[in-house]
Amino acid sequence: MNDMPDILEGSCLCGRVRYRVRAPRGEMDHCHCVHCRKSHGAAFATYIEARSEAFEWIAGRENLETYMADTGTKRSFCVTCGSTLTCWTDADPAVLEVAAGTLDTPVTMRARSHIFVRSKFDEGRYVVGRRSRRQRAAAGA
Repeated sequence: MNDMPDILEGSCLCGRVRYRVRAPRGEMDHCHCVHCRKSHGAAFATYIEARSEAFEWIAGRENLETYMADTGTKRSFCVTCGSTLTCWTDADPAVLEVAAGTLDTPVTMRARSHIFVRSKFDEGRYVVGRRSRRQRAAAGA
């Protein structure tokens, strides 16, 4: 069950760009595609679907730029801090994806699925659990 507030607000890292999105909203998904990974600098990006008509920029719109990937997906980001805030395609202009990590309003929903997992980050290429150089030095190792 989704008991989130009717209005969610979010912002970029530096706070210059702010937005509001009204209910109803769609699902939350973790996307593992290369473009999402690279635009977020993370193993995957989490987005919440919203109707374009329910979304509004409430501050800093002049601080936004848009990048279009070769797939046609467009992403809006803050030119000051680089935070990716939304993504969309012209093929489905009624839907906007809101980057969940930029929400200031707490969310209680859980992700529906992981998508584009064939291109997910290969954790096996990296040693997990190894102590950092600073941790090893502090331990005298």
